[in-house]
Amino acid sequence: QLHLVESGGGSVQAGGSLRLSCAASGFTYSSYTMGWFRQVPGKEREGVAAVDTDGNTRYADFVKGRFTISQNNAKNTLYLRMNSLQPEDTAMYYCAADYVLKTPQFILGFPSPNYWGQGTQVTVSS
Repeated sequence: QLHLVESGGGSVQAGGSLRLSCAASGFTYSSYTMGWFRQVPGKEREGVAAVDTDGNTRYADFVKGRFTISQNNAKNTLYLRMNSLQPEDTAMYYCAADYVLKTPQFILGFPSPNYWGQGTQVTVSS
């Protein structure tokens, strides 16, 4: 059974950094497009960053230059390095995986990836 577990969230001040991790199990990790989403209560979920099976990455415009997605296929782990965090980055961050969807669809947020983690909260104070 496919399983995604996020970690690394927390509270930081504006300008700070965090690194999120997503430990994956139960599937052939290298065969799936992986990505990060975020959601604030009352707002739509938005795609943040994604990486495909060839290692190509794609980012939402609002994180370009600040966030970096990476992965360690040997450890079946996805990462999101977040620098220069701002209060508007406060959200629940989710890891997602899909066998069919590609990175543009992850950033667009539609269709929704098939597999999701439980999320990790990121809070940025001013």
